[in-house]
Amino acid sequence: MSGSNLLLLLHLNYCLCCLSFGNAFDTITSSTPINDSQALVSKNGVFRLGFFSLSSSTDHRYVGIWYNNRGVLEESVIWIANRNKPLKDDSGVFLVSDDGNLVVSDGQNQTLWSSNVRNPRGVNVSAQILGTGNLVLKANENTMWESFREPLNVFVPMMRLSTNVRTGEKVELTSWKSSSDPSTGSFTSGLQPLAIPQNFVWNNTKPYWRSGPWNGHSFSGVPSMNSFVLSGLSLVNDNQGTFYLTSSFFNSSYLSYIYLDPQGITRQRFWDDEKGNWTTYDSPAENECALYGNCMKGFKPNNIDEWNSGNWTNGCTRIYPLRCDRVNNTDSEPDDNEYGFLKLERIKVPDFAEWSEHLENECKNRCLNNCSCIAYAFDAGIGCMSWSKDLIDIQKFSYGGIDLYIRLPRSELDKKNITAAIIITMVIGTTIIIVVSLIFLLRWMNKDRGRRVYVKFEELAMFEDNGKETKLHQLPLFKFEELATATIDFNPSNKLGQGGFGPVYRGKLLDGKEIAVKRLSSVSGQGFEEFANEVLVISKLQHRNLVRLLGCCIEREEKMLVYEYMPNKSLDAFLFDSTKRKLLDWKNRFNIIKGISRGLLYLYQDSRLRIIHRDLKASNILLDEEMNPKISDFGMARIFGGNENQANTRRIVGT
Repeated sequence: MSGSNLLLLLHLNYCLCCLSFGNAFDTITSSTPINDSQALVSKNGVFRLGFFSLSSSTDHRYVGIWYNNRGVLEESVIWIANRNKPLKDDSGVFLVSDDGNLVVSDGQNQTLWSSNVRNPRGVNVSAQILGTGNLVLKANENTMWESFREPLNVFVPMMRLSTNVRTGEKVELTSWKSSSDPSTGSFTSGLQPLAIPQNFVWNNTKPYWRSGPWNGHSFSGVPSMNSFVLSGLSLVNDNQGTFYLTSSFFNSSYLSYIYLDPQGITRQRFWDDEKGNWTTYDSPAENECALYGNCMKGFKPNNIDEWNSGNWTNGCTRIYPLRCDRVNNTDSEPDDNEYGFLKLERIKVPDFAEWSEHLENECKNRCLNNCSCIAYAFDAGIGCMSWSKDLIDIQKFSYGGIDLYIRLPRSELDKKNITAAIIITMVIGTTIIIVVSLIFLLRWMNKDRGRRVYVKFEELAMFEDNGKETKLHQLPLFKFEELATATIDFNPSNKLGQGGFGPVYRGKLLDGKEIAVKRLSSVSGQGFEEFANEVLVISKLQHRNLVRLLGCCIEREEKMLVYEYMPNKSLDAFLFDSTKRKLLDWKNRFNIIKGISRGLLYLYQDSRLRIIHRDLKASNILLDEEMNPKISDFGMARIFGGNENQANTRRIVGT
């Protein structure tokens, strides 16, 4: 048979395959490869396999799998074969080779990627893209290889992330190098069984983030997991050494997946049919306090040099050793041998827990009777956890988590009138960030006059009620649950920005009203003084060029301010963006200037109070749907008397 006749026969065979599967087919064999202009489509139409380029690198061609006809390609790709060896042109071929492997080759027949398995010769080998997005290579109906066993950065339903504790074999996610480069990145994510299974993110070989122990239905260190993860998530022990995390639920009408981004953050996307795009949610590892590595009160790093360099795996040691750990009694610790437990509520418990089946009351006694036990915790879904060596990687939550009991000398336990929260020492590179969170109890003052002090500042008026409860200027108070629901548990996908006060989230109340929630961060450079100052100042002001305060929340150790939502965000987002800057023509700029000027004139001259803002900048100018400016962020503002032309501010603030 001549070469031209052979090519004609192969072409006819390919056409027949296309006809048998309609306009697309889902299987290839050694005689039906696909080239750059062809593709496989799963029978349910959800997934497509073929050649593509990313918008940022059109000269690079990849072979991969993506959600078919679902939004932007970069957000739809779930797997790439030749991630580290892209094709330079459209001459590529995806085929089943003579040795039974799946292969990506270029126009010079150079192999850029291979499934690299050993298949028995003389058998029928084919590859099929399934409705779950899994590409399966079969020899005589026996699965020899599958893409779900070699994932990239995406975890989809029916996939398994696994670790075999006997062989060390793992199925893990690996991040892209950058958002425009799918080659192998620095971060990996997978299971670490240890005593209790946990999910980890590693930066190269160093722990970067930890989920906390699995409690039977979720990871205890991920409070918002129920609203974040795929449906039907489960962690399974096959009793043969393998632990795997999977989602048994797949529904083509509800498309969602989890992915590891190039910065090591775990995120979730789901398809919004109404909007016709992907919506992204972030995981709780949204801030540096959630990252791996910190020590508790009463403890210090075992190796300060490695700790400062970002290696926290050596853990923490007790500042004052327990009596059974001391060689002699010459420590500076108090001589009394009385110890107690400091209860820390809603905690991501430390790493390296020792597990037992003891009940809750037995768990405490077990720790008390063990001189080397430094902490314990109990969870009904996990059991008894105790720690005898290291306390490392602890995080406090506003809800969820597990109560942790730290063994401390009586002298180190809390004082009578103060509830002390965690003192966390975090090391990011060579910078030590100390987060101190205290809840100060309100005290009665001037009891002989029957007055109760609610708020007091340097030169701000005290609010007194002669013993009667009143709301501050009738400012509405929001419940924590109400704001958590409105912001979907303060999901990072709703995060509008970050300021000195803390993060700001977009939310929607049950009546449909959109709001912006400013949440005081425990690591904020500002604090309760600025929070209360903003309430005091802005609750008294009303002007069309000042942002409107709708209410506040002081609950569960939380301090939040609720504002009207500004759909165009802040002025700096336009001024310092090369694309958005073009939307600000001279007319818009002049109107913004006038609006800011009106707001300042009101603050300085026309309001019944005279206000110095002290932190006026582009990021504190918000823009409504019609690009009208509104001055915001009055945490640094000062009130001075109506007859005063100047005020002593005493300290440097703002930017």
